[in-house]
Amino acid sequence: MPKSYLKKFIPNPEKLKANKALKILGSQIYEANLWHLNRKSVARAFFNGLFWAFIPMPFQMLVSALLAIPLRANIPVSLALVWITNPLTMPFVFYCNYKVGTLILGSHDEKNFRLSVEWIWDKLEHIWLPLYVGSVVLGLIVGAIGYATIITLWRLHAIKRWKERKLRHKKQAN
Repeated sequence: MPKSYLKKFIPNPEKLKANKALKILGSQIYEANLWHLNRKSVARAFFNGLFWAFIPMPFQMLVSALLAIPLRANIPVSLALVWITNPLTMPFVFYCNYKVGTLILGSHDEKNFRLSVEWIWDKLEHIWLPLYVGSVVLGLIVGAIGYATIITLWRLHAIKRWKERKLRHKKQAN
């Protein structure tokens, strides 16, 4: 996705500094990497956002935004990626997390698994450990894949632009 397109959605620094609610977080919230699109901050945001997307907990976006500050990750990208787990994808992702957790722990799998809130609340004392172990493991794996993918794609894009620029200069010289 072109950087110029994404910049439309990033708030400008003056509006951020005028927001009184953000002053609670101190001056670190205004650091440039938290709001600008560059290779490292976006790659860190992918790791951060994808990791928290896989963790079943309330207020994932808040935790992702707060952790983006010490990680120096892009806050808007971190927040957007948390929405990979939304009401439509959440049951499938968390079921997959649970299955991975049971494989890692070697625990017995619930045979009569039903995807309903009532069943989950009823069995929570038995499924919470495999669910969270699988969630952390998959969150780390998917986050690391996201980080590596962004670093690689950004680098390939930079190489491509460099070659195009070199070719353009060569044509202008002739």
